[in-house]
Amino acid sequence: MQDLKKLIEEAWVDRSLLGNHEYTTAIETVIERLDSGEIRVAEPIGSRWHTNEWIKKAVILYFPIRQMEEIEVGPFVFHDKMKLKTDYKKTGVRVVPHAIARYGAYLSKGVILMPSYVNIGAYVDEGTMVDTWATVGSCAQVGKHCHLSGGVGIGGVLEPVQASPVIIEDNCFLGSRAIVVEGVHLSKEVVLGANVVLTASTKIIDVTGDTPVEYKSFVPERSVVIPGSYTKKFPAGEFQVPCALIIGKRKESTDKKTSLNDALRDNNVAV
Repeated sequence: MQDLKKLIEEAWVDRSLLGNHEYTTAIETVIERLDSGEIRVAEPIGSRWHTNEWIKKAVILYFPIRQMEEIEVGPFVFHDKMKLKTDYKKTGVRVVPHAIARYGAYLSKGVILMPSYVNIGAYVDEGTMVDTWATVGSCAQVGKHCHLSGGVGIGGVLEPVQASPVIIEDNCFLGSRAIVVEGVHLSKEVVLGANVVLTASTKIIDVTGDTPVEYKSFVPERSVVIPGSYTKKFPAGEFQVPCALIIGKRKESTDKKTSLNDALRDNNVAV
């Protein structure tokens, strides 16, 4: 791994090295290992998540060494630099037409892809459902037994290489059209209501106590989150600005596959 990392870092500094077989082979090896899940762009080490910037660099360097080609799948024709992922039967992944995953994305055993899209560098762990028209962006990390409901958008990140990818930990449930981007981190068993939008600048406010507690880019374990707003003053007057509200906790005793409606009902909220 250290040899691969050294070659990737050298090619990142000097792009003329991409004409050298040793460097292109190193890049292709990294993408192959991403595809098989042997390595990943971000990983938990102890209680913290660590982003492997050199692997992100390899993903970026993979694009210039690939050539555009036409891909025919039945009556469908694509024109791209990237191969599509294969071997679904061998790896135990269910893929419903017209789901697409790019080569270099990892899908673990038991993953279900409804018509959806998973980009290169992403990691989707065991038993997760990616529902209709949901997208998992480049390098995003999705844990075990999550449910990404219809139209959910998980943002991707390649550049800047220092930027953290979106992290969705195990057993999270994301309601329809929820959006999580810009390196936001959801801890285990979080439930997002429909249309919750979380960006790096979104205020995430826990309103369950006597005083509000504010988070940025992070949602604590088992939080139940709905869309909200707060009043902000502008030169033209006071206006409502979107935020996200933590209105309760998902019960530890609740089935991990609880529906969004059950979680919201427990907290007396309907969306």
